[in-house]
This record gives sequence, structure tokens and C-alpha cells, in this order.
Amino acid sequence: MELTHLTIHETKDAIAKGDTTAFEVTKAYAKRINSVEKKVDAFLQINTEAALEQAKAMDTTDGPLAGIPYALKDNLCTRGIRTTCASKILDNFVPPYNADVYDRLQAQGGILLGKVNMDEFAMGSSTENSAYQQTKNPWDLSKVPGGSSGGSAVSVAADMACYALGSDTGGSIRQPASHCGVVGMKPTYGLVSRYGLVAYASSLDQIGPVTKDVEDAAIVLNAIAGHDAKDSTSLTVPQVDYTLGLKDGVKGMKIGVAPAFAGEGIQPEVQAAMDDALNALKDAGAEIVNVEFSLLDYALAAYYVIASAEASSNLARYDGIRYGVRAEEYEGLVDMYRKTRTQGFGDEVKRRIMLGTYALSSGYYDAYYKKAMQVRTLVMEEYATVFKSCDVMLTPTSASTAFGLGEKIGNPLDMYLSDLFTVPVNIAGIPGISVPVALDQSGMPIGAQLIGPVLSESRLLQAAYALEQQVSFRSQHAPQFK
Repeated sequence: MELTHLTIHETKDAIAKGDTTAFEVTKAYAKRINSVEKKVDAFLQINTEAALEQAKAMDTTDGPLAGIPYALKDNLCTRGIRTTCASKILDNFVPPYNADVYDRLQAQGGILLGKVNMDEFAMGSSTENSAYQQTKNPWDLSKVPGGSSGGSAVSVAADMACYALGSDTGGSIRQPASHCGVVGMKPTYGLVSRYGLVAYASSLDQIGPVTKDVEDAAIVLNAIAGHDAKDSTSLTVPQVDYTLGLKDGVKGMKIGVAPAFAGEGIQPEVQAAMDDALNALKDAGAEIVNVEFSLLDYALAAYYVIASAEASSNLARYDGIRYGVRAEEYEGLVDMYRKTRTQGFGDEVKRRIMLGTYALSSGYYDAYYKKAMQVRTLVMEEYATVFKSCDVMLTPTSASTAFGLGEKIGNPLDMYLSDLFTVPVNIAGIPGISVPVALDQSGMPIGAQLIGPVLSESRLLQAAYALEQQVSFRSQHAPQFK
């Protein structure tokens, strides 16, 4: 039994039967990180020594995540553990407080293995914008893992963590999950507290799980969802057990399909995999319904205006005075600001700050930011109309499988198009999940995205579980790391 291949629920079963212990499981992951990390460069901080100490004293009967090792994206604050957002400007930042999700996982007995790489301040779709290292896709080390939660997806896909948390502003959990052959979920906006998540675009950011299968996603969502008074956007809704009804199937469920998410620009193998996924759901008893979604291209444009504007505002706090790195040589306050931000931020972050500042500037606010917010309302309304005729929608997660390292980094517009199918979900604040369904001819994973209305996580997970059972992707494994 290879302990690092097991899912959360399989690991818990093995511990309950006495086949292993939390310490043995943690030791297996520590060994795995030691042997694999240099190939993929997923971790920015490795915490295995402290993890092994915690596991020694672990009572694994405390909860479904007790004794289970996991990884955190490095934009989630951890008291006493460096949190950099993969940016030089936060190179020396050690938070004095914890993210709410981290506190919840620790309270359940979760074992933190370390903090993982990402695009700087979560701005990117390939994890190539990190100031520290370039994370590689474990299915092909010459390919990107996706982004911005590339380290989270790779840590799970390469069996270096049983699960991970990422953040999703425009697809940053779902797209890397698709590229790395794992499950990635973005919950309804406000279902999971953002307290302690370093802000990129506050009205779009949401924390979610990256896991080896759909059941694990439900288990982790149970742990991290819930109201938090420290987050003013946190929803006050009844606690739900997302594992209940998970295996009830999709008989009678209506699955929506929109022409806008198919056709030109999509890799033929991705389209074929979506057709197969629909047939699999139909074979399981679901009803396929054609729906209209006309705002796909507009949603992408609106997203980049809104996200950049909010980034410009949120990142104004990095001034070299209160925390973070300060330029060593400067003449006066204004020069200190300029040099600190010039040296501390990477090119993509600077690009989005400038775009956002322009969109919010006098004379342009109405033409750009206000107009983008009006489009956002239209996107929300269109989804509300779509979900009157179907329970969930199925789309590709990404138009193509993982592209080569360096292939798109010099073409920002081409890179931004990687988010075409995921950003409308964030614009509308609704939940989405990516499930691996097939491999292309090069052996790279293809993910199918399921989308539901606000707070439809239970139904979404139910449909995702049924799809996962039909396609049996879990038998596949990244060839670099069998």
C-alpha cells in the first residue's frame, strides 16, 4: 500500500483499521517531498519536521481530517510561518495571525506540510510569475501546471500532499486542477471565509480545495465552510454536510450545455472529452438540456477590468513602511515608495496595477470600471436565467491542455484567454468544480467543469461524483511519479 497514493477517506479508513498511523502517513509524505520536490518545485516553505512532531502526538479519532497531511497556497496567512504570495515585496513577511481556513484545519487535526508556490499575488494562469521558482507539471516537466494555484495542484497530483487549499479569483483553482489531473473546487462567494487570504480582487477571491477525488473535496469543504465574523462578506447560512447525498447519482438531474462553451478555439480532444462526459452523465440517468449563454467574451473583458481595479486598490498598501521589504537606497518618501514597489513587484503585478489605476482614474471610471460592473450584473442575471432550465452546467475547464513552459509568458493577452471558461463563475459568485475526465494524445489531463447556482455545492458535488465514477480517471497517474 503506497500511502501517498491514498485519498483522504482511504487514508482515514487505513488508520481506523490499524493498517497505518498518522505518523507513518506523514513520514511517507515527508519522504515523498524529499524525493520529488526538486523535480517539480512546488513548495516555497517545507514544514515536514514540525509536521512529524505534530503527527507523533496525533489522536486521529478527532475528525475526518485529523492526521491528514496537507499543503497551503502561500497567500494564506500562517502565524509564525513566512507568507510571501510568491512576491519579493513580502520576502520577509511572517504574519502575526492565521487565516480562518488554516485555524479550521488545525482545529480538526490537519497536519501542515508546507506552503506552496503560486503566481505572484495570484496574478497569472501558469505559476510562471512567481518571484522564486518555476513549478512544473508532474505529467510532463516541460509543461506549466496552470495557475495561479499551480503549487497546490502539483503538490496533490505528485502525491506530495493528500490535499491542498488554493484561492480562485478567475479560475486559479479549477484551471491548474484541470492541467494536473486533480479535482479543484471554487465554492460560492462568501461560503468560505477570506480572512487571512492576502487580497488580490476582494469581490472575486474565494478559497477552495484541491483534492485527489470528489469525495475528498466534499470532506475538505465541510471543514472550511462556515460563517466568520472577521469577514464582512461571509455568508450566514446553515451548516451543510456535503458528503450526504454525494453518491445519490444524477438520475433525473438536468445538465445544461451552452454552444458558447464549444467550437472554435477549443482543442479537439478537449471537445471530444466534453462530449464523452455528457454521454457518461446521460448513461447515468441525467437529462442533457441545451441552454444559451451569450456573455462569455464580455465576462472575460469585465473580469480583467474589475480584477485589475481591485488589485490596484488592494496592493497600494505595499509601500515599504508598515511591513514587507523596503528599498535600501532612496532619497525622500516618494522615492522610497517608487523604488520599493519597482523592486518588489514583478512585471505581471505591475501591469495589472497600472491597468487598474487607469480604469479607476478620473474621466475613465465610468467608461471602464462602472461599465464592467454593469456587465457583471448582466452575467449574474444570465446565469440565473440558465439555471431555471437546468440544475448544473457542464463546460470545459480550459480550452486546451497544459501548454509549454515559456510558451505564453511573453503574450499576456493569450495568457488571459486561458481563463475564458472559468472567469464567468467568479463574476457571478457561483460555485464551480473541475473534474479530470480524460487524457489527450500527449498524455496530458483534461478537466470538465461543472457549474451550479449560488449555494448549490451539494448538488454540484453529487453531479461531479457521478461523472467521476463514470469516467474512472483515478486509475490514471502522472507518469513521472508512478
